[in-house]
Amino acid sequence: MESLAVQTVNAIWWIVVVGIVGVGYHVYGRAVAEQWRMRRSLKVQGVKGPPPSIFNGNASEMQRIQSEAKHYSGDNIISHDYSSSLFPYFEHWRKQYGRIYTYSTGLKQHLYINHPEMVKELSQTNTLNLGRITHVTRRLKPILGSGITTSNGPHWAHQRRIIAHEFTHDKVKGMIGLMVESAMSMLSKWEEMVKRGGEMGCEIRVDEDLKDVSADVISRACFGSSFSKGKAIFSMLRDLLIAITRRSVFFRFNGFTEMLFESKKHGDVNIDELEKNLESSIWETVKEREMECVEAQKKDLLQLILEGAMHSCCDGSLWDKSAYKRFVVDNCKSIYFAGHESTAVSVSWCLMLLSLNPSWQIRIRDEILSSCKNGIPDAETIPNLKTVAMVIQETMRLYPPAPILAREAATDIKLGNLVVPKGVCIWTLIPALHRDPEIWGADANEFKPERFSEGISKACKYPQTYIPFGLGPRLCVGKNFAMMEVKVLVSLIVSKFSFTLSPKYQHSPCHRLLVEPQHGVVIRVSRL
Repeated sequence: MESLAVQTVNAIWWIVVVGIVGVGYHVYGRAVAEQWRMRRSLKVQGVKGPPPSIFNGNASEMQRIQSEAKHYSGDNIISHDYSSSLFPYFEHWRKQYGRIYTYSTGLKQHLYINHPEMVKELSQTNTLNLGRITHVTRRLKPILGSGITTSNGPHWAHQRRIIAHEFTHDKVKGMIGLMVESAMSMLSKWEEMVKRGGEMGCEIRVDEDLKDVSADVISRACFGSSFSKGKAIFSMLRDLLIAITRRSVFFRFNGFTEMLFESKKHGDVNIDELEKNLESSIWETVKEREMECVEAQKKDLLQLILEGAMHSCCDGSLWDKSAYKRFVVDNCKSIYFAGHESTAVSVSWCLMLLSLNPSWQIRIRDEILSSCKNGIPDAETIPNLKTVAMVIQETMRLYPPAPILAREAATDIKLGNLVVPKGVCIWTLIPALHRDPEIWGADANEFKPERFSEGISKACKYPQTYIPFGLGPRLCVGKNFAMMEVKVLVSLIVSKFSFTLSPKYQHSPCHRLLVEPQHGVVIRVSRL
């Protein structure tokens, strides 16, 4: 009897195993078939691409091309064309298949677009059916949640209506004084370091200090608190970013087993635990601010988010407290991250480029001294800083904050003469557009701010290909805020210091959602 019971249990166990494998094979098989259907649809329309394998598409080829690019990379040569080292497969396939091609990563079919007219069409497509790529936003959820940066459809449109209102040009101008005030402690610190260094000046790694300043600006401008109060939040965001981007967020193998068994632990960092702590810290800050707002006369961004969340999470007489908390925390995540990381990285690259081009420091300094009282910009003088604007625009051409524009078709979408099937992921590599000789001329890889002397419309052959803040309806909501803050910081730094690039500087752009200097930006600073 006991032997019969054991045999029965074993038989049931094998039936369950075979059933699970069968269901998994059926589901996976249907998903693979759907990807091949998308590929055939694009191929019929003349879109070619590298032949994929059955199980992981072109992922293995991408890994091979990437490893070869790293193997043959040069020493510490300062070249602004980092696309060939960070995204070499895009360039490799562009040479073979042109500016528009398709490729696959397991269960995802992709369409790469780097054609000016197609990019323009993508920019002008005003539909909720073209949103963020779902497998990427799922991967980034610990950092960005389901806020304005990652959400899609009506949920995204509702959040944008609430938040965009606070980032209009007129409102941002009112924050310039706060930006100057936040920068002063960093400038005083640098002045003391330079003073101690004497005639030789001193070496400063500027990127870390700039992150502190930009974090302070976004905290005070949008949430009524200083950086010191939210320091733990920014530290956790950084730890999460490093943990999540140890493996490629965008171009990993998207297979069935990976979706089931992907580890939530990277090294010594438990992503789930860190995410939970981050959200708790944000919610505590929110609750403190709610108490402060009772007596406040002026509404800041956090108050508007709270009001918007209250409205969106109340269905008639029903109140969904968990949805309210999710709405608030997710959007705070997005603003905390985007508001300080991208700005600090942009200013860091700008100082690196100005270190290599001291004549532009002189031109900026002369402009500031003639336009700004005591060398400090304000709402009236900022619009007159044309040279500063040109330098920043050129910096963002060579080093756009986010290098990739990514969309996913929620339904069949028509772009020009091409019908993009539902579920296809659309990619545009922004640095490749920004350094294309056919668009910008033979000097596309050189730092030449004068190309923007007559504005973006005259700077290149196709102005719609200049997209440092994205394009179309999903243009970065914080564009005005970021540009104003970069102008303020660059103006203040250049008006007070002269600087060159330190011999210790290692030029190694790396991709962690943003393209940032892997080893920081070290400059030698001296007194004027």
